Amino acid sequence: MKKIEAIIRPEKRDKLIDKLEELGYNGVTVSEVEGHGRQKGRKEIFRGREYDIKFIPKIKIEMVVKDEMVDKVVDVIVATAYTGQIGDGKIFIIPVLDAVRVRTKERGESAI
Repeated sequence: MKKIEAIIRPEKRDKLIDKLEELGYNGVTVSEVEGHGRQKGRKEIFRGREYDIKFIPKIKIEMVVKDEMVDKVVDVIVATAYTGQIGDGKIFIIPVLDAVRVRTKERGESAI
């Protein structure tokens, strides 16, 4: 099992969730986060004054998938989140040693 964490643009969230559901994944965690990568934030002008925005709003999608589905899920995320602009996001793939469904006490892949 692998945990996939994807940081994407907020406007891509709904489309990505729809695509993941089409792939058969309904179990996702979505968080609103802030941060910056290489672009180090951005400058905005409000009422004639320039402001440095250091942290940019992003969406973090987290899900645990079977090993054989990792590439398909990553391909869907990349295809859906891609704009070609700086700030499209990142995907992290992390090994998961075990999972436990609290209600039934199932373990392993049956718990995801």
